Amino acid sequence: MSQNAYAKSGVDVEAGYEVVSRIKKHVKSTQRLGVLGGLGGFGGAFDLSALSDYKAPVLISGTDGVGTKLVLAIEHNRHDTIGIDCVAMCVNDIIAAGAEPLYFLDYIAIGKTKPEKLEQVIAGVAKGCVQANAALIGGETAEHPGVMPEDDYDIAGFAVGIAEKENLIDGEKNVEKGDVLLGLASSGIHSNGYSLVRRVFADFDMNETLPELTQPLIDELLTPTKIYVSALLPFIKAQKIKGIAHITGGGFQENLPRMFNSTLTAQIKEGSWPILPIFKALENYGKIKHEEMFEIFNMGLGMVLAVAPENAQAIKDELGAFEIGQMVSRKEKAVIIE
Repeated sequence: MSQNAYAKSGVDVEAGYEVVSRIKKHVKSTQRLGVLGGLGGFGGAFDLSALSDYKAPVLISGTDGVGTKLVLAIEHNRHDTIGIDCVAMCVNDIIAAGAEPLYFLDYIAIGKTKPEKLEQVIAGVAKGCVQANAALIGGETAEHPGVMPEDDYDIAGFAVGIAEKENLIDGEKNVEKGDVLLGLASSGIHSNGYSLVRRVFADFDMNETLPELTQPLIDELLTPTKIYVSALLPFIKAQKIKGIAHITGGGFQENLPRMFNSTLTAQIKEGSWPILPIFKALENYGKIKHEEMFEIFNMGLGMVLAVAPENAQAIKDELGAFEIGQMVSRKEKAVIIE
């Protein structure tokens, strides 16, 4: 079958070649120690032997997407930050396990290949990789004519990290009564709960600046997810963190119990950190119960750490963290917000 025949079926091979040409400079910006080869092979290669400092290395992997936040990016033709979200959702899970991200791959399914748009998306992926010090070593863009509308696309990512075995974060084993809980500020909603977010703001002018906000609503909603790798890695390597919870879908109630065992409860003091204005707007305009907000959103905290009391102040000062509570013996719930 000729390329012309393939194009008539809806797949533009030439546009795909142009995408590869456009993204090479972005991929190059993510290079790090261990990367083998360049873009265009059948598989991305990484040389673990280049990381000779590890005595008992363990690989940790993670995969994720950005959910329906992508709908807003498509509707408003804003594609430059959604790739950061995709990287963040993967590498933040990896760092929560105590691992340093090494490399990242993306998969983009698209209705019709538009090189300019895809370059924006992948440039965002590269920015996220640079923030996480992870190399973008491969990916796939699949054109889906007849399956997806021309302007639609979806993106998912896959990342691999490495940890010294003794540095792995095992909160179920190590977090104990009396440990201090520290919260790290989020940049906004991050990439969870957007089906509800879009419903709440469905009839709003997205270019309007709400009284609660300092920027247009669409800018607030498309603020990329914060990447915590560089902040947390030194403390992980120094074995100063006992447990980490990445606050994603399910908010506090689902994610905090993932970092401690069933004999404990996370006792959280509301008011010990600033709840971002966007969450107050969502609660107000969506008429959402206050306690339910903590079951859906991060409420201004993207990560929660469990640390020993003697280490809490130093970590708090270095990271600009908020002391939000402590671990106590199990009560009626795994998470209590007072």
